[in-house]
Amino acid sequence: MSSNLSLYGYVFAHFIGDQEDGEQVYFALSKDGLHWQDLNQNQPVLRSDIGEKGGRDPFLLRGVDHNLFYLIATDLSIYHRGGWERSQPTVNGSHALLIWESTDLVNWSEPRSVEVAPREAGCVWAPEAIYDEEEGNYLVFWASSTLSKEKQPQGMHIYASRTKDFRTFTQAELYITRGERGTIIDTSIIRADDMYYRASGDGHITIESCKRLNGDWKHIATLDSLGLGLTGNDVEGPAFFKFNNEEKWGLFVDQYSSNGGYLPILTSQIDDTSGASWQKLHPEQYSFGSLKKRHGSILPITNKEYDTILAQWGNGK
Repeated sequence: MSSNLSLYGYVFAHFIGDQEDGEQVYFALSKDGLHWQDLNQNQPVLRSDIGEKGGRDPFLLRGVDHNLFYLIATDLSIYHRGGWERSQPTVNGSHALLIWESTDLVNWSEPRSVEVAPREAGCVWAPEAIYDEEEGNYLVFWASSTLSKEKQPQGMHIYASRTKDFRTFTQAELYITRGERGTIIDTSIIRADDMYYRASGDGHITIESCKRLNGDWKHIATLDSLGLGLTGNDVEGPAFFKFNNEEKWGLFVDQYSSNGGYLPILTSQIDDTSGASWQKLHPEQYSFGSLKKRHGSILPITNKEYDTILAQWGNGK
């Protein structure tokens, strides 16, 4: 979609934690994808005051016609629920996506809520979307729990729906599962050349490939099998993106278990199973700024878009 754009930098949409105001949408800017500048005086750039009054796991997408940007997020506030221990968001979570729209990445619509979950689901978590060139629409996918007759979760699965306008969605269908009681969450998909690649949390961070979004996906590797020493006990929230003007991809993962924030992993060949082209960066090789960034997404942007965002929310204003 962005092959005819002259790309310059990156914007990172994320939330920062379960505290008051932490479950809203924050932006950071970078010129190289590794060193990030926090924006808006470390305050949210977008807030949800609908649904659960929290927007987690924001995913930022450039529309196929380049005229609109969409930001979708999880409708969930652990702060307003009183903590993870006091609630069961996998059982009684929101069935809706939060959706914002913009033409320029700084002027955004009010958030709207669209119910997408199947009837038997308990929640809608970590939504992402990708344009399907074969079908001419967007595949939107997220993690939902499947509930037993006693309304208890039996595992998390990836469901999907299709849309052309992020207003009307097809009926949700099961997209990825690891079995009825198995769990898979946090899927991120990117297209590279003529292949799609996805990374998901299923006890590991598992990487798969396919020529079609609805085809038969092939297992490539896990971060652990690539020799990076990371499993699902260490990291979650994988986020794929391509570095501008390079045959290099980033897979950022959230070090949730150690509260360590994001960790950049780079590769020049996503389908490499040997691990030779995969690199886990050391702390001195990157900087995520002062805010602890939780599950988010990275969007490559043009010089004009970079300057527009900086003029709107740069901390030097």
